[in-house]
Amino acid sequence: MPRRSRRRRRLLAPLLTLVVLLALAGAIAGVVWHLVTGRKVLIIPPSEQCIVTVGTTTTSLDLEQSGNAAIIVAESIRRGLEPRAASIALATAMQESRLRNLDYGDQDSIGLFQQRPSQGWGTKSQLLDPWYSSGKFYAALVRVKDWQTADINNVAQAVQHSGVPNGYRQHVEAARAFASALTGNSPASLSCVNRATTAGNARGLAGFLARTFPRVKTSRSGNTVTATASDPTTLWAIAQLSMMTTGVYGVDSATVTSRAWHNDGQQVAAWAAAGTPVTGVQITVRS
Repeated sequence: MPRRSRRRRRLLAPLLTLVVLLALAGAIAGVVWHLVTGRKVLIIPPSEQCIVTVGTTTTSLDLEQSGNAAIIVAESIRRGLEPRAASIALATAMQESRLRNLDYGDQDSIGLFQQRPSQGWGTKSQLLDPWYSSGKFYAALVRVKDWQTADINNVAQAVQHSGVPNGYRQHVEAARAFASALTGNSPASLSCVNRATTAGNARGLAGFLARTFPRVKTSRSGNTVTATASDPTTLWAIAQLSMMTTGVYGVDSATVTSRAWHNDGQQVAAWAAAGTPVTGVQITVRS
């Protein structure tokens, strides 16, 4: 091979590697990168995910994980617990199961929190119900001394008694970001990408919201679910929790008073001014 050709290949290889890495990073973060080869442009869409940015923390979950995270936070809201409870529960489930509802685990551990039927957490079928397993976690959590102020990793360990006692610490910042968004304390901080085309389930979404917010008036008409509340934090919790269930109910758009979000399968859509402001929250699912 001519020396000049070998040199050109040596120079191009690192450049091509960098382009591929940037493209992968863009897909994860929800950025569309254009890779140009001659006259052809390859557009890499973002992966299906829900992504949150709170302060300096940006993190994401795939749609399966997002749906499970939504239930974990919803159960904390239903119980009237402060957002810190949701942060602890999310950090725990991120470590124990990567937010997958596993039907297996160490010894007889199962579910989002890898709870053990033999240790009195419940039956196998009960613990594979994310609502039930989340409720059992919170029931144990509130019995931990100073859980509202103590180190999150240590509180989680006091509930779980894990063989990896410091494993929860690595998930604390991500858990806090999602908990803040899903409890409504960080408005317009969440976006999701869902490229499914099947019809959504407005009835299921309305049931999810009624279970989570029993004191909030919700109604459904066709593929639209509406909710009203006097507290802006509650409105944002309703909207962003609903968005996190897009993999289950097919949420396509959300409007909170004068702000709106619309699912875009080709990019992570930002919140913008609503074309038509609404009273409270309006959620639509795919028709």
